[in-house]
Amino acid sequence: MGRPEQSRYKGPWRRASMPKWKNTDQYLITIDDPKKRAALERLRGQIQKAAPKAAECLGYGVPAFCLGGRPLVAYAAFAKHCGFYPLSPDVIAAHAAHLEGFELAKGTIRFKPEAPLTAALVGKLVKARIAEIDG
Repeated sequence: MGRPEQSRYKGPWRRASMPKWKNTDQYLITIDDPKKRAALERLRGQIQKAAPKAAECLGYGVPAFCLGGRPLVAYAAFAKHCGFYPLSPDVIAAHAAHLEGFELAKGTIRFKPEAPLTAALVGKLVKARIAEIDG
């Protein structure tokens, strides 16, 4: 299945050059690798469980969750990995001991679909991010 056409679109944290998917489901069906798609669908469910009041949204052209109109976390698939984005270097730093073995960058946790984050860790990261937003 091809990617949606590129277009300019508005939003508080969307880039004009990113594809415009209408929703998370549309994004997920464009992922050709079934292992990556399954890993992200599992991650999506784990985030929903940890943040039941959060709403699904799209940000920077990738699936995300927003809470109170603010970005909470995001996730995406790339050529060589999947990414989970707590959108906070502080949250990542606070949980660094639990993230050994994952590639980390500012606001980013990269993982292989065959070695995803555990549900318990996703729950901790999401709850820490909620606490940060509610601050």
